[in-house]
Amino acid sequence: DRLMNVVRDELVEIQGRYGDARRTEINSNAFDLTDEDLITPTDMVVTLSYSGYAKAQPVADYQAQRRGGKGRIATRNKDEDFVRTMFVANSHDTILCFSSAGKVYWLKVYQLPQAGRHARGRPLVNLLPLEQDERITAFLRLGEYPAGHFIFMATRNGTVKKCAISSFARPRSTGLRAIELMDDDELVAVDLTTGTSNVLLFGSTGKAIRFHEKEVREMGRSARGVRGIALKSGQGVISMITVEEGGSGDVLVATSKGYGKRTKLNDFPLKRRGGQGVIAIRDGERNGAAVGAELVS
Repeated sequence: DRLMNVVRDELVEIQGRYGDARRTEINSNAFDLTDEDLITPTDMVVTLSYSGYAKAQPVADYQAQRRGGKGRIATRNKDEDFVRTMFVANSHDTILCFSSAGKVYWLKVYQLPQAGRHARGRPLVNLLPLEQDERITAFLRLGEYPAGHFIFMATRNGTVKKCAISSFARPRSTGLRAIELMDDDELVAVDLTTGTSNVLLFGSTGKAIRFHEKEVREMGRSARGVRGIALKSGQGVISMITVEEGGSGDVLVATSKGYGKRTKLNDFPLKRRGGQGVIAIRDGERNGAAVGAELVS
């Protein structure tokens, strides 16, 4: 008992000397943490193939090399598959995946499988709730949803549509309808525009039309769109390029038989939408049909 009294007296003395009000606030509120809150923002190299395989790799996997070398393997592809697009994105960025059925799906970069340079990645059908025969035909990377910007879409049959980017700011796990399509049509190209951009559409016959974005009014997600380029039976849109007014560069057009042509951007005259356009490259037995067009510097 004497020992316990000594301990008690010492504790009372310590309490009187050092005791003060609690500084730590304890409450019952809990923070809702998501997977994204636990992931460190990191720059990643995103690789997407034509057959729908996707993967992400740290930028550190790619080392600077001297010119003239053979390079290093970036990915392994199945037979007849090839890399469709490759870009650097932050692990917290969003990838909008547009499908042939006119729907849009959301993927965070950190949701992509991280794989080495010798891996193909995983099929997007295992990452997104795609329906039978539905495939991803266009991608759009977004770090944020900038006000006053638009998502511009083009279909195989030459229809174009412009939606405010805010229409796609609320992701849904099952996807959303981005454009209403005819039974024989599919979405082929998507890009981000500012409201003052110029749009170039390229057809399989090698013709291209350039028109101002203001020719297409803003529409809702359920709208079907308007005609962007006039096409005949059996023809289709193969590519879309958007550039700011006063932009410069060259347009590289390629054909199915391996021929290509480089043309100054300013050589494409500004027209009203809905026309047949001008010749970007000649098709025929020698060249084959046009298969793609890109803006190069």
